[in-house]
Amino acid sequence: MLEIKHEDDGKKGEFYIGDHLQHLAEMVYTWAGEKVFIIEHTDVDDSLRGQGIGNKLLDCAVAWAREKKVKIIPLCPFAKSVFDKDSSIHDVLK
Repeated sequence: MLEIKHEDDGKKGEFYIGDHLQHLAEMVYTWAGEKVFIIEHTDVDDSLRGQGIGNKLLDCAVAWAREKKVKIIPLCPFAKSVFDKDSSIHDVLK
């Protein structure tokens, strides 16, 4: 199982697979105030495609948003498409 890591510096952050220098998959976000973050893009290396990695990254982002009681604006086309299809995560949608 691939470990999803999370980093946040208070201005921006990311959920990713890999090490600090090389990410095999990432979902990058930027804070828009104290209670909202914007998912800007998602990228998955070709070696991981077809494994649902993008969905797993988004699941982590949604769980973290729920834990922190913040909202998400999905500007990333992938994240937006998942939010459009899955009403069970609309509780964190801004």
